[in-house]
Amino acid sequence: MNLLNCIEAQAARLDEAGVSFGHGTTNAFDEAAWLALWKLGLPLDSLDEHESQDLTPDQLAAVEALVGERIATRKPAAYLTQEAWLQGVPFYVDERAIVPRSFIAELIADASIDAWLSDQTTKVLDLCTGNGSLAVLAAMAWPEVSVDAIDLSPEALQVARINVDRHQLADRITLLQGDGLGAAEDRRYDLILCNPPYVNSGSMAALPAEYRAEPELALAGGADGMDFVRTLLAQAPAHLNDGGVLVLEIGNERAFFEAAFPQLEVAWMETSAGEDQVLLVTKESLL
Repeated sequence: MNLLNCIEAQAARLDEAGVSFGHGTTNAFDEAAWLALWKLGLPLDSLDEHESQDLTPDQLAAVEALVGERIATRKPAAYLTQEAWLQGVPFYVDERAIVPRSFIAELIADASIDAWLSDQTTKVLDLCTGNGSLAVLAAMAWPEVSVDAIDLSPEALQVARINVDRHQLADRITLLQGDGLGAAEDRRYDLILCNPPYVNSGSMAALPAEYRAEPELALAGGADGMDFVRTLLAQAPAHLNDGGVLVLEIGNERAFFEAAFPQLEVAWMETSAGEDQVLLVTKESLL
């Protein structure tokens, strides 16, 4: 059996088992390709190059076993491979941190945020950093800035440390442990990035097993998903320099956000998922 036939067969297994996607892929074929290429030690973007390669019985058995583990455990594929990719950059991840998938990464990569920055932008915060991916991407995108990365979870920060060191950014990224902006103490920033826990309680109860495999701390946002966000918006002005901005991801909770903050003037940012996932708000608007 060649690689393409193997992937198609494994995709059929994933479909039949009813697994859920959304942690780096959106469909069974892409998920099967990811797992197969990773297990075979091939670059994840090399399917076209290797699709007709015949697999040995041992290689086929290894891929089948990994897909079987994906089905049996319902763990996201990223936890099985201990690797996730965001905007073409590889990151280590395990069950101590949420699988990185923030749409803020797109806005960093396509320079959508740059219009709100200036040559005075030197200090950036990645709040709720998880595995540190947005902090790393920010440091890569803006070489002149220093980045603080805060998370409540000491375990998540252990994963972030692996990624900061992997990308050789320890001299520009400082990891801080604590609850929200309280960990920033008296620090002030030109830009705050935040992908907080924002899933409302009704949605939390209905999450597929793949999402329940992630730390609940990184997902659950209370009855309307806005518990963390309320505190953040109240505290943010004290931690933003004049002209500073907050870029906030709220996922599918725009209706709850607008109900909670009906008078707040924000700019909704265009992402691959539309204009209702990420917003930008200035210090002036928050005040």
